[in-house]
Amino acid sequence: MPHFLINSNNIKDGFLKVNCPETVHHLVCALRLQKSEIVKFIDENKVQYEAEILDFSKKEVVAKVLSSEISKRELPYNIYLAQSVLKPEAEHLLISNAAQLGLKGLYPFISDHSTVKKESIKFKNEKWQKVADEAFKQCERADLMPVFEISPLEEVLEKFDRENIIIFAEKYENTDILAAAKTVDIKKDILLVVGPEGGFSEKEFEFFKEKEYKMATLGNLIFKAPNAVTAGATNVIMALNLYKEGFLA
Repeated sequence: MPHFLINSNNIKDGFLKVNCPETVHHLVCALRLQKSEIVKFIDENKVQYEAEILDFSKKEVVAKVLSSEISKRELPYNIYLAQSVLKPEAEHLLISNAAQLGLKGLYPFISDHSTVKKESIKFKNEKWQKVADEAFKQCERADLMPVFEISPLEEVLEKFDRENIIIFAEKYENTDILAAAKTVDIKKDILLVVGPEGGFSEKEFEFFKEKEYKMATLGNLIFKAPNAVTAGATNVIMALNLYKEGFLA
């Protein structure tokens, strides 16, 4: 069952009111809401509610809160993703995958081998954010995943500690995921970097090597970018968990 974002100010004395036009439209028109139906909501404090619908119109939904609890659907680490912008269908799949995996935020950038140009993707950020928000609803994650404005990759990398950056690169990988994750400080923000379908350019590889960034491999198979995000992030999360629990030293 998907859940819907609500402001905690709209919850009082065991009742909640939904007046966000987009959410009301989704509930009433798209899902054809019925009275007595049970719907999940979540507020900005990550408190999730189960509520029984009492009444609704095209402007407002009123429900009685049946139960509430702090949502646990989030990663114990702040993992961000920087990714080279893809063609629309692949880009939307990548964003959805990243949101479902619990990644904290997404930084799109244009790389040398990107198949799309910056001029052709102006004003796409709002659409990308809607894709992320839809995944947030469907997988009931505790928080929204912001999709930031397009920035040069060099600027994004500067926001993170070098040891907490893992670049997925098959051509010049200098470590594997277990080794790359071992030196990560889980108390600080972590950045995963995925390139375009055609891979990074020689110029970009030289920059990574010069700055001594960790370039990790996903193995012998070659993944399309949306799947590389899923495979790469999943392996990093598993490795961090193993180190944290003491199964790896």
